[in-house]
Amino acid sequence: QVQLAESGGGLVQPGGSLRLSCAASGRTFSSYAMGWFRQAPGKEREFVAAITWSGGGTYYADSVKGRFTISRDNAKNTVYLQMNELKPEDTAVYYCAADRMPQGSRWYDMADGYDYWGQGTQVTVSS
Repeated sequence: QVQLAESGGGLVQPGGSLRLSCAASGRTFSSYAMGWFRQAPGKEREFVAAITWSGGGTYYADSVKGRFTISRDNAKNTVYLQMNELKPEDTAVYYCAADRMPQGSRWYDMADGYDYWGQGTQVTVSS
């Protein structure tokens, strides 16, 4: 079983940066693909970024390409989301998710394919 805990959210001005962390339990962490999703009030959860178990493959939503970077450190059981050039529309609760067995060519952006979810961390981008 895996438990995920996000941290690093907060209030930042437009154009600023934040680095989110997701700490995972279990020695099997390195075999899980990991993803970040976000959800704004009144909107459905949307895909942000994902990374394969080895870190060799990364995927991004078009809205964050070039601004966000996902990475992982399996030795520390942690996945990161570096967010630069933040915009007000990035405001949301950000969730970390783990996928034990990715399936299909678009596994990374399908929320219902992930097995474990964190509680989320609030990111607010505002002046």
